[in-house]
Amino acid sequence: MDIKRNILSKRNLGSTDMKITPIGFGAWALGGGDWAYSWGPQDDQESIDAIYRAIDSGINWIDTAAGYGLGHSEEVIGKALTGMKNRPYVFTKCSLTWNDQGEIIDSLKRASIRKECEDSLRRLKLEQIDLYQIHWPRPDEDLEEGWAAMAELQREGKVRWIGVSNFSISQVERINKIAPVNCMQPPYSLVKPDVQDEILPYCAEHNIGVISYSPMFSGLLTGKMTEERILNLPPDDWRQHDPEFTQPRLQRNLDLVKILTEIGERHGVEPGVVAIAWVLRNPAVTGAIVGMRRPDQVDGVYPAATFRLSTEEAERLDNFISS
Repeated sequence: MDIKRNILSKRNLGSTDMKITPIGFGAWALGGGDWAYSWGPQDDQESIDAIYRAIDSGINWIDTAAGYGLGHSEEVIGKALTGMKNRPYVFTKCSLTWNDQGEIIDSLKRASIRKECEDSLRRLKLEQIDLYQIHWPRPDEDLEEGWAAMAELQREGKVRWIGVSNFSISQVERINKIAPVNCMQPPYSLVKPDVQDEILPYCAEHNIGVISYSPMFSGLLTGKMTEERILNLPPDDWRQHDPEFTQPRLQRNLDLVKILTEIGERHGVEPGVVAIAWVLRNPAVTGAIVGMRRPDQVDGVYPAATFRLSTEEAERLDNFISS
C-alpha cells in the first residue's frame, strides 16, 4: 500500500542519518487493555486507521515498545505496515519483558535483549528496526551488559541505530564508553519540564537526538480532561492512579489547560497543540512523540507539526510552570 504524503519539515535525529518530522506517532495506547500500564480497551482497526491517517498527513515515524500491550502494539503496527511502500521509520524498545501471567519484568541481560529484538522484528514484520531503545535503565547494575547487547545488534544489522529512554546523564556516560548513544527519549512537558535544566542541554552539546514523550502528559493537557472524566476512566487505565490526575495537583494542571486553551483559541488550534509546540520550541528536541489512537485524534494534533508560539505566549507558559 502506498500513501501520498504531505510535505512536512524534518529535523536530523542527532548523529543518525534519519530526518524525522517534528511529531511522531505514539503507539502506547494501541496495546489495548488488560495489562499493567493500559490506557483501557482499544479497537485494532481504529488503531490501523489512525496510523494510515498519520502517514497520509506526512508523519514519518512511529514509536512503540514491546511492552505496550505485551507485544500487541507491535503486532498492530506490523499489520498496518505490511506491504506498504515507503513505510515510516519504526522505533521500538526493549528491557520490559513479561511472564506467563502477564507480569512486567525488567531485564537487561544480553540473552533477554537479543530474544526481545527477534520477537519485535517478528511482530513488526521487519528485517531491521530503525531505532532500538532500552526502555528503562533497570536493573542499574546490568546497564553495561544490556548496552553491549544493543551494540551487537547494531553491528549485526538487526537494528540501525540505538538509544535509551528514561536515562540519567551519568547512566548515558557509563554506556557511551561501549557504543555511542544515538538518541535519548525523556519525558518532557509543561507538567514535567525538569529535563530542560540538564539533560536537554547535555544532548544538544553531544549531538544526541531527542524524541520526547508525553508532551501532552498522557492526555491531561488536551483540554478534554475533567475531574469527572478522569473518575470515569476504564478501571484498567493507569492514569487513574497518577498523582498528576488526582487532587491537589490536578487543579493546577487544569489551570494550566485554561491558559493553553486561551492561546489556542487565538490561533484556531486545540490546547494540546499549544502544549506540543512548547516542547518543540526547545532547540534540543528533535521530535515529540504524540499518542494517537483514532484518526480524528491525528487531525487534532497534526497542526503541532507547524504551529509556533510567540515569544509572549511562551513566556506566559514559562512563568506559570515556574510559579
